Amino acid sequence: MRTTAVAVVAAALSVVLAAPAVAAPAVAAPAVAALPGPEAGTGNATDTGDHRATRQALQAAVAAGVPGVTATARDRRGTWSATAGVGDLRTGQKRSPHDRYRVGSITKTFVATVLLQLEAEGRLSLDDTVDTRLPGLVTGNGHDGTRITLRQLLNHTSGIFDYTADEDYRRAYSTKEGFFEHRYDTRAPEDLVRVALAHEPYFEPGAPEKWMYSNTNYVLAALVIEKATGRPYGEEVHRRIIEPLHLTATSVPGTRVSLPRPSSRAYSKLGPPATEPTYDVTRLNPSRAFSAGEMISDSKDLNRFYRALLTGRLLPAEQLDEMTTTVPVTTGMDYGLGLMKVTLSCGTNVWGHSGGISGSRTGTGTTKDGRHSLAFNFNGDWAGNSTAIMEAEFCGD
Repeated sequence: MRTTAVAVVAAALSVVLAAPAVAAPAVAAPAVAALPGPEAGTGNATDTGDHRATRQALQAAVAAGVPGVTATARDRRGTWSATAGVGDLRTGQKRSPHDRYRVGSITKTFVATVLLQLEAEGRLSLDDTVDTRLPGLVTGNGHDGTRITLRQLLNHTSGIFDYTADEDYRRAYSTKEGFFEHRYDTRAPEDLVRVALAHEPYFEPGAPEKWMYSNTNYVLAALVIEKATGRPYGEEVHRRIIEPLHLTATSVPGTRVSLPRPSSRAYSKLGPPATEPTYDVTRLNPSRAFSAGEMISDSKDLNRFYRALLTGRLLPAEQLDEMTTTVPVTTGMDYGLGLMKVTLSCGTNVWGHSGGISGSRTGTGTTKDGRHSLAFNFNGDWAGNSTAIMEAEFCGD
């Protein structure tokens, strides 16, 4: 029996997208007074196949209310990109296949990869306890770092409370009143951990049949990286992954509030989608997400990253096996170490992660052999059927 929040998480993760990523809709700018009707056209960068079903799914997302979508796929025919809708509701500028966007919890796969590289180098073990690596940090209200392993952090079986579920945190970043006041706040990772430890854990570490997505796990994982290497986790991500793979659109922004260009605007309702106006939430301080979801990338880079990861370019076979050893979450979805496996309706398994942060929802999926990959982004956080996009690409034409 799993905690009830798993149902919420599974609903999002099973479509390889959004909700459990970092925070609910947060930081925004002035409301957009009037919205244009949905733009359902597509524009292509490189078109090496028909991908008709995927095109239709992108158009349907815009028709459902997403301002704009950008997607890039790679398969045996080559690379294909398409967009639908707009990147700027004021000017009507289209989305671009080269848009850079906030990827939310996809950051977790990068963090897990670095931690597994450190294990391969003999600098730590996934069976180390959190307290061994971060003495005295995880304690209080039933939390006990001497009983939680690094592996349990990475596969969300630690039971540690998710700091983004804290009511004060939600008010600060998920309401109109809160985001106007806190959009540029800098949050230290230790502060995020303290928010979590003010609550009781969800369950005992490693309890049978228990699983709970917690962003706190990955804040702690990054702190372990920093303690083991003596460098910020973002530097390790850059040195070990971004540079070797030449991910030119990928970055760890820290406290930088702007998006690098090219990019589109990001939008949120900051309340019930049916009644609230739309706010421009592009500029925000991503330190509130830290290693649980602060990174920026584009669709091409995300496909390259997951292909390299799954084909053994970043991890030795032993560590890749550990990463792809999963625990069940719900029917059709399992979670490894910073990596999700989703079984689609046609029986195809895709590996990747979802990502959501204010104004941005991102999905990735790659087959285990790395031969077929897809990454896409919505520049709105309240609408759109991402399941249909994944199904269309991997099970459609």
